[in-house]
Amino acid sequence: MSLDVGVLSIQGDVQENILSAKAAIDELGIDGKVRSVKTPEDISQLDGLIIPGGESTTIGQLSLVNGSLKVLKEKIENGMPVLGICAGMIILSNTASDRIVGKTDQPLLNILDIKLERNSFGRQKESFEADVSLDSINIPKFNGVFIRAPSVSDVGSDVEILAKFNDRVVAVKKGNVIGTAFHPELTKDISLHKYFINLVKSFKN
Repeated sequence: MSLDVGVLSIQGDVQENILSAKAAIDELGIDGKVRSVKTPEDISQLDGLIIPGGESTTIGQLSLVNGSLKVLKEKIENGMPVLGICAGMIILSNTASDRIVGKTDQPLLNILDIKLERNSFGRQKESFEADVSLDSINIPKFNGVFIRAPSVSDVGSDVEILAKFNDRVVAVKKGNVIGTAFHPELTKDISLHKYFINLVKSFKN
C-alpha cells in the first residue's frame, strides 16, 4: 500500500508542506509520495490533501476556474482526509468574513460548519509564534506560527475544537478534516503532519 498525498499548489507554502509531509511519511515508516497538485485529474487520484496557507481568495478563485473545488468537495465528502492551513481552513469553511471588510464573496467548500474571522490577529506585522496544545490528538505542545492568521469565532455542533489561543479557536477537526489557523509547516515539529498522514493511512485501509 502506497499513499498518494497532494499539496494544492496554487500558491502559499507548497514546498514547506511537501517537505514536512515527506518527513512525516519517512518518520512513520510508511510507503508514500507527496506531490504538488493543481488539476481536478490530480486531485481525483489522491488519498489525502493539504491546502496550504496563502491568499485564500486567490486559491479559491483559481480552483473555481479549473473545476478543482467540485472534485475536491466530492473527495472530502467521500472521506479523503484534508488538512487546511490558514487560508486552507478558510476555503473549507462555510462562512468567512474579514475583520476589516466584512463578508467576502470568495468561493468556499462548505465542509466545516465554522464562522471565521480572517486576519483575526492583525496583519503581517502582527505575525507571531506561540505554543498551543492539541491534547485531543495527543500533541500536548506545538509551536504555532501565526501569520495574518484567521481565528474561528463559532463552531457547529459537529466540529471539534482542537486548540485555542487567547480564548480564540485556532484549530478544529471534523471527521477527516482538520483546519489550523497557524502554519505547522514553518516549524521543525512534524507531529501535526504525522497525525494527518496517519489519518490518510487509515482512510486508505
